[in-house]
Amino acid sequence: MTVVEPLLPESLDPPARPRWWELRLLWLRESRAQRVYAWLAPLLVVLLAAVLRFVDLGHPHVLVFDETYYVKDAWTLLQRGHETAWPSKFDPEFVSGDVMGFLSTPSFVVHPPLGKWIIALGLAVFGPESGFGWRATTALVGTAAVFLLFLVGKRLSGSTTVGVVAAFLLAIDGLGIVMSRVALLDDSLMFFVLLAFWFVLKDRERTRDRILDTVAARAAARDGADPRPVPWGPVLWNRPWIIAAGAAAGAACAVKWSGLYVLAGLGIYLVVSDMLARRQAGVGFWPTDAVFRQGPVTFLLFVPVALVVYLASWTGWLVTDTGYSRHVADDSPAQGFWAWVPLAFQSLWRYHVAMYDFHVGLTSAHAYESPAWSWPLLTRPTWMYWDLTQQGVDGCTSPGGCAESISSVPNPIIWFGGVAAVLWLVYRFAVTRDWRFGFILTGVAVTYVPWLLYPERTIFQFYTIAILPFLLLALAFALREIAGVPGSPPERTQTGRWVVVVFLGVAVLVSAFFYPVWVGWEVPYDFWRLHNWMPSWV
Repeated sequence: MTVVEPLLPESLDPPARPRWWELRLLWLRESRAQRVYAWLAPLLVVLLAAVLRFVDLGHPHVLVFDETYYVKDAWTLLQRGHETAWPSKFDPEFVSGDVMGFLSTPSFVVHPPLGKWIIALGLAVFGPESGFGWRATTALVGTAAVFLLFLVGKRLSGSTTVGVVAAFLLAIDGLGIVMSRVALLDDSLMFFVLLAFWFVLKDRERTRDRILDTVAARAAARDGADPRPVPWGPVLWNRPWIIAAGAAAGAACAVKWSGLYVLAGLGIYLVVSDMLARRQAGVGFWPTDAVFRQGPVTFLLFVPVALVVYLASWTGWLVTDTGYSRHVADDSPAQGFWAWVPLAFQSLWRYHVAMYDFHVGLTSAHAYESPAWSWPLLTRPTWMYWDLTQQGVDGCTSPGGCAESISSVPNPIIWFGGVAAVLWLVYRFAVTRDWRFGFILTGVAVTYVPWLLYPERTIFQFYTIAILPFLLLALAFALREIAGVPGSPPERTQTGRWVVVVFLGVAVLVSAFFYPVWVGWEVPYDFWRLHNWMPSWV
């Protein structure tokens, strides 16, 4: 059980969390209904997410959007240990079962391998001949993310209901569903980002109590006549959750380089969090203590493991000798200091330079490109798949024909509600300095703000899947505020709860309406047109 902590500024946080035996007593005092709800509600939400993601997962049996790259790359990773080129326009042959038609030429890829290795696991288990095999592990990761969001929401709020609401919204949202049902990299990126935040949250609980206890013990051991504060706090090496967070952030980087922003942002968050904990504990030189004494230790616990995980994702490329750019350094050996670096890592460095040059120079026009400033407005979702069947063909009876489509458009009610909740959270954080709000806003910042720095880049709206969990956490907190906090007048609470119920009900109806265009079901063309709420969505 998680104890509900009041929403207070960092400097006014409640005392240390109860010990395990105190938690046990509180758990025994709960009613049977409360205990059943605590495990049954999240279980049902996760099952719902699994159904929405796995049912008819193999449809459509075509490589949609960038699956043409990632699925075939994943297959050659299994076969060769690195990505290999394919003949031009080979998708129909691959879909028909000719999965061994790849070339001997290595392929230049611009994303690290981990996300493709995750896709490859599904290919290894279910085979490359079915769409289900292409997408199975992505759907599994997307389902796991729903449960992980529940854990984060419950831990942040101290409320099972808040966690369940956040997870439920992710379970039924279109962006979450679509990105779990196509074999792209972004769903795995989102999962590892959320996992890193979960581990940082676990570290905060453990570390804050240790700092408070240590400083209090040092103060008690001093001469009672000494009024000065304890000058220095403890330097903590035993922080396993930071190591875990570094590994998760490294895995995010090993899926897409945008994980680097998460690594940097969480590093800053850890230092700031340590500062505030030491100030609250009464440490005299708390800024210096956190930055110059604890900061280097935190760096050593957090960053090197991320680098190790990232390099480990390149194992297939390193242990083979036929990958792209694998022997570049052999022809131009490093001089001076870098001569001691093994040639394989020299080649890997040069490969990364080429990848970086590609990313910073990616400005080619695309029909569905969507600059980051427009993402909150939801002006240009990505249509990943589209097929129109004329009346009388393949059983289509609709006068205007029948359409199959997959759009990355989220549930508009949930999306705009989440955007509004983030703005509300900014205001509430400015007023209350509630660390929980700061934690969520950090997640929004590291997954969104960096994209604003590249207005010329060719980027897409579905990248917002990494932002979505934090928008939903903000929305869940906002809905709790609307429903009424303990102590609110009964009339206020009753009205607020009805507002929340109506909002969730409308969100469910909108998701049911959009579900066919999220999963590629065949619908009448005129019905498909009803889903284009903005002209720019087409």
